[in-house]
Amino acid sequence: MQQYSNSTKPKPAPSHQMDSPSVNSSTDVATSEAMANKPTAMRTFSEIPTSRPTTPLLDTIDSPADLKPLSQEQLLTLADELREYLLYCAGQSGGHFGANLGVVELTVALHYLLDTPNDKLVWDVGHQAYAHKVLTGRRDRLSSIRSKNGLTAFPERQESEYDTFGVGHSSTSISAGLGMSLALRHLKSEAKVACVIGDGAMTGGMAFEALNDAVQQDADLLVVLNDNDMSISCSIGGFSRHLAMLWESGYQVDITAKGKPKLTHRPEMPLSERRARHSALRDIPKVADNLFRAIGFSYFGPFDGHDLPELLRVLERAKNVSGPVLVHVYTTKGKGFIPAEGDPVTYHAISKLPQPSKAQQTNESTTAVKPLAPKKKYSQVFGEFLCDKAAVDDNLIAITPAMEEGSGMTTFAQQYPERFYDVAIAEQHAVTLAAGMATLDVKPIVAIYSTFLQRGYDQLIHDVALQNLDVTFGIDRAGLVGEDGATHAGVFDLAYMRCIPNLVIATPKDENECYHLLNTCYEYQGPTAVRYPRGTGPGVEITKPAQSYAVGKAVIEAVYQAQDTASSSNGYKLALLAFGPMVATADAAAKALMTDTSFEGPAEISVVNMRWVKPLDTQLIDELIVKGYTHIVTLEEHVVMGGAGSGVNEYLLNHTSGIKQQLDIKNIGIADEFIAHGSHDEQLADCGLDVAGVTSQLRSLFAAQ
Repeated sequence: MQQYSNSTKPKPAPSHQMDSPSVNSSTDVATSEAMANKPTAMRTFSEIPTSRPTTPLLDTIDSPADLKPLSQEQLLTLADELREYLLYCAGQSGGHFGANLGVVELTVALHYLLDTPNDKLVWDVGHQAYAHKVLTGRRDRLSSIRSKNGLTAFPERQESEYDTFGVGHSSTSISAGLGMSLALRHLKSEAKVACVIGDGAMTGGMAFEALNDAVQQDADLLVVLNDNDMSISCSIGGFSRHLAMLWESGYQVDITAKGKPKLTHRPEMPLSERRARHSALRDIPKVADNLFRAIGFSYFGPFDGHDLPELLRVLERAKNVSGPVLVHVYTTKGKGFIPAEGDPVTYHAISKLPQPSKAQQTNESTTAVKPLAPKKKYSQVFGEFLCDKAAVDDNLIAITPAMEEGSGMTTFAQQYPERFYDVAIAEQHAVTLAAGMATLDVKPIVAIYSTFLQRGYDQLIHDVALQNLDVTFGIDRAGLVGEDGATHAGVFDLAYMRCIPNLVIATPKDENECYHLLNTCYEYQGPTAVRYPRGTGPGVEITKPAQSYAVGKAVIEAVYQAQDTASSSNGYKLALLAFGPMVATADAAAKALMTDTSFEGPAEISVVNMRWVKPLDTQLIDELIVKGYTHIVTLEEHVVMGGAGSGVNEYLLNHTSGIKQQLDIKNIGIADEFIAHGSHDEQLADCGLDVAGVTSQLRSLFAAQ
């Protein structure tokens, strides 16, 4: 259902309430006449369309070049159609939602004014690049986003010449854009470079490093700060307060037709308030001399990021200003979709709309089926452990780099706010902050995604492990992560952690084991990591109170004996050493192999839950060899190179020289390649890590004997 209403965001006010600024340059796209004819309403929606909307103007846009002949009125119509189309596609594919709705007008303005792909447009993170994909020749494929063989969830250079830089992690756009600007200078090219970065991503230290260097290089670089007062959760910290001050002052640094700054009242302010503040103009150095101007950027803003005519005016002028320039715009995450505007955290990303069943499609009656109890996500298990442990240990402190909701910490943050630290998108700082706390005998737990811990690797080595500090890491999204694809896959952590002295690494097979391994690692004196996957587990109930397992001790889950005479006579005995969720896969594959009569398989299979990657249970490995096991196969949802299986190989090579010749050894995991997006099940199948794939690999191992 669509509605027509005025813009609902209290900051900034609707653009139609603003005075029309004068336009003196003939090169300005937004002419005075057009500015005077701005519409009084924009289309908003309260429901996601379930059928493709009618978008006659959008259907004519196959590249940014098709925007150039459009009038300003047509651009406004295009923005409305684009927003509705994004709503429809999000319902079909799921994916990032609020950020994309918030940059519709900004995306239209940038592609209208820039000569892409000759000019370079760089997106940060890529959560907000769906509209960009639509306007750059991928409109009819957008509903395939995040699906196997469909569009990627983020900009990707291999996908389009308009995707100038592959992204997925935050705070990279200014560094990448600066590199492009300096390369263009070297090549004596006049092409422009524009970077779009959110206020949340601006909290990342890398963004500040790039800002500093852009001034040092006096680079021609346009940075558009898209300020929606959010990253995924609400933005926090001193930088967020600084941006809020720029808004709350009631002033803006406007840009003249000659590209010069001009300090003015924001034009949407009531006349009475302008008069009341007029005498205070001399007292507002914080706006004129804000953080960006202080370090050497030309700063303009804040402007309404949903006022398309205003964006056209401002950006047309700003892109022609030499040197580093920052344009600060305010937007609303989820703009135009009323539920998302009211709850931007929930609508950061959404799932596909449920498809009607065949019975519903034909209006047939169905027998009611009692729904199964929902399985817990591993992030919920982590959050539950935090709350339970905090209740009995006053020294527990939890830290996250901007992933409160994603890491399952919301309840803990509400119950123990004085012991919860969200440090914004600053993974390096999060790790060293925990290290500093640990020097004073508190017990910090860092909740971090595997793919983001990569960004704090130096700190993990130098600040935590080298000093043998008592820090526990809850590493979420370990393994393949489905639709988010290669940028977010946590498939390298075992390799980069296994080589670090002092660090203990656990890999739970299910929810219950995750809970108790978190407790075990928390109670251990020294740096530890518990690695668990995205999404739900198999549905195992958690037993309480929390236990402490023996560190470095594996568990034999099952032993299967062959029933046929041929297998019994060959003497082959197989040990499946499985890590984490691959334990269940190993067990299912073992059963399938033992019931397969089409070939001569092993006489015995032991399924081992290794539980620990470091230290390995080498005593159990020795015992298996002594018992006559002829084949050892490792299984992990991680790259083979350097992973848990490599640890087993190293032990067998270096410590069992007298008997290693008797063994056939195989590592099953992810090959030396990045795995494309798709569902998690599809990714496992592509890697040969589903039950069928593992069984096939085991069958081939014995078929070759």
